[in-house]
Amino acid sequence: MLNRDNFEYSLIYENALQSEQDVADFRMEGDSAITFPLNRMRMENKRDPKEGQKSNFVYWCPEEFPSNIAVTWDFWPIAEPGLCILFFAAKGKDGKDLFDSSLQARNGVYDQYHHGDINAFHVSYFRRKEPDERIFHTCNLRKSYGFHLVAQGADPIPSVADAKGPYQIKLEKYEEKIQFSINELVVFSWEDDGKSYGSLLSGGKIGFRQTSPLIAEYANLKVYEIKQK
Repeated sequence: MLNRDNFEYSLIYENALQSEQDVADFRMEGDSAITFPLNRMRMENKRDPKEGQKSNFVYWCPEEFPSNIAVTWDFWPIAEPGLCILFFAAKGKDGKDLFDSSLQARNGVYDQYHHGDINAFHVSYFRRKEPDERIFHTCNLRKSYGFHLVAQGADPIPSVADAKGPYQIKLEKYEEKIQFSINELVVFSWEDDGKSYGSLLSGGKIGFRQTSPLIAEYANLKVYEIKQK
């Protein structure tokens, strides 16, 4: 577990996610409606959920971030079923920029993100899609290339009927250590040995993914650089 007393957190990116202007440079992969009915970013799919993976999407922040970061945002679940994911430390193969034109086109289909030509971590939370996800709520950390489940913890967010947001989500990555928290409750911590599931991932982009027909809202996105005191 990260001992935060040993580190300094310096704000390097802030986005209120309150208006279209705030996300003018974001990159959408897939089909989604992005609106701001309550001065926070609401995301929902445009395609029929019966289309399966083709109905899902990823929304990328365009910034390139350093290796050691903390990402925080406020989250409100609005309608189920579905699930949410944060991609982080995302880069193209051989260290290419995630949006390099030589990489394969992506349109939200899940395989493109874990068995395509990019490397990334992704943490899935508010998993309310499949029956096994709905009866036993967990948050999962996976490392790609590949579909390696490397950490898991209990999801404290209730289903929509009982949810009362905002829930503050926090993802911290410092060198080989990764920690995920909701409302300051640590859900899981994990250390990457840089061998079992490929080399350590450094730098890269972050992106939000949703699976249809979930509707959720986001606000107050912040990224901090973590440095040892």
